[in-house]
Amino acid sequence: MHALTKTKITIKMKKLIYIPALLLLAACSHKPKDKAAELADLKKQQADINSKIAALQLADAGQDSSKSTDISVLKIAATNFTHYVDIQGKIDAKDNVTAYPQSPGVITKIYVAPGQHVNKGQLLVQLDNSVLKENIAQAESQAALAKTLFQRQKNLWDQKIGTEVQFLQAQTQMQSAQKQVDGLRQQADLYRIISPISGSIDQMDLKLGQVAQPGTTGIRIVNADVLKVKADVPESYAGRVNQGDNVKIVIPDGNDSLSARLTFAAKAIDPTSRSFAIEIALPARKTLRPNMTAIIKIADYNHSKAIVIPLNAIQKSEQGDYVYVNNNGIATRKNIKVGASYGSQAEITSGLAIGDQLITAGASDLNDGDKVNVLQSVN
Repeated sequence: MHALTKTKITIKMKKLIYIPALLLLAACSHKPKDKAAELADLKKQQADINSKIAALQLADAGQDSSKSTDISVLKIAATNFTHYVDIQGKIDAKDNVTAYPQSPGVITKIYVAPGQHVNKGQLLVQLDNSVLKENIAQAESQAALAKTLFQRQKNLWDQKIGTEVQFLQAQTQMQSAQKQVDGLRQQADLYRIISPISGSIDQMDLKLGQVAQPGTTGIRIVNADVLKVKADVPESYAGRVNQGDNVKIVIPDGNDSLSARLTFAAKAIDPTSRSFAIEIALPARKTLRPNMTAIIKIADYNHSKAIVIPLNAIQKSEQGDYVYVNNNGIATRKNIKVGASYGSQAEITSGLAIGDQLITAGASDLNDGDKVNVLQSVN
């Protein structure tokens, strides 16, 4: 056992002696190369990499040259283009008034109800005029007496009895009494609410016994058979909006639209709002109601033979606007000038010609000279 132990110790000591020798040998084997040789080796590696990159690019270009992009085209043709000025307005009744009493008084009778149709001059509400009634009755009695006395005096005068002065006095008293009756009746009319137009009772919140006041307590009457659209147009459109212009009217809440003409355009600019008023007469329709919102589209420019394209087909660059057209399967870039635009359409004033095949879908992925494959064509 002792001899074996000594043998193991001897082996371990030999290993310890060999390790430094191996480390020294490794250090000698990693001695730096000559710098010129190392640089030449790196340049060779770089040349090999560049060569491989060029080969891959060439192969990729060959593959791309055989590919084509799927597109949709629109065949350019002359068409009508109209530009509109959009203004928001509201529908109003041409006859939309509120009837008020002319004198204050207590409401004694109400003859109508909301929604009821009334005629011009119809009595709507009666106020208390009992004192005036008594005065009228008394004045009518005096007028009747004066008329009787005049008739008797006239008969005498016709028979050459009496004087002319007596006849004229009797005539004057009769006329004065009748004028007093007429004046009291006119005062009594001030205690009534009369409809100034024919239409429907649109708003009324009156009660018996309520005290009605001039200019405060009234009944709104609307003639919904004759409607119009009213709007205020900004001053900046003053030179572009004129009476007689064609307009389109869209009623969003009524799900309705119609064409008409501008029936009125104010000449004066409101100094506060810096706008001017316009009106358009409307036909009678069940879908239209006063105070509905209306979008007024006023045509301020029209070209009957315009080149019109979708706005989303136009691309922009630092050099200006451009589009792509299909030229026998090749995408060709064309610089264009855009005129007026409205909605999703734009008029092209130069750069395109009738018959060109404008690339719409797929144009954003194209470069000038790319191959294209037409999947859909729209005339």
